[in-house]
Formats: sequence, structure tokens, C-alpha cells
Amino acid sequence: MEARARVPSRFFGISIWVYWRDHPPPHFHAEYGEHDAEVGIEDLVVLGGNLPPRALGLVIEWATRHHDELRRVWDRAANHEPLTSIEPLR
Repeated sequence: MEARARVPSRFFGISIWVYWRDHPPPHFHAEYGEHDAEVGIEDLVVLGGNLPPRALGLVIEWATRHHDELRRVWDRAANHEPLTSIEPLR
């Protein structure tokens, strides 16, 4: 089984990833160009890395709208279950 799980979402050049076998606390990875950040699911705080301010704002807006879905995706990834994608920000 690969370490990187399915892409939960892509929008405006931003890719959101959840990894199987990843460490707590629950979080997701956001990539934009050469930038990437880990964002906590519970509090939406950047845990590591960085994104340009506009991209980070879009990621936080998306994560706020899909908070419960992100929790479910994290739980499924932790159990090595197939992941479903989450609707992109439009």
C-alpha cells in the first residue's frame, strides 16, 4: 500500500493530500506550486511548512466548509480504507 492516499481535493492550483500511516494530530497536506504546508484538521492551524497568504486563505476557507468530511477522510486513512474526494472550492 502506498504512503500517499488519494487526493481529497484540488482547486485553484492547490492540491490537498491525506497520507496513510501519517502521524497525529489529524492533519492534511496542502501543496501550491513549490510551497506546501501541513494544516491541523481540528483547529486549522499550520503545523509545518508554509503557503502564500492567498493560497492559505483559500485552503482555510475550503477546510472550514468541509471540516466534518476532513475528519472522516483522516479516520479512513488511519484505517487504510479507500478515501473519497471532497468537493473543491469554487
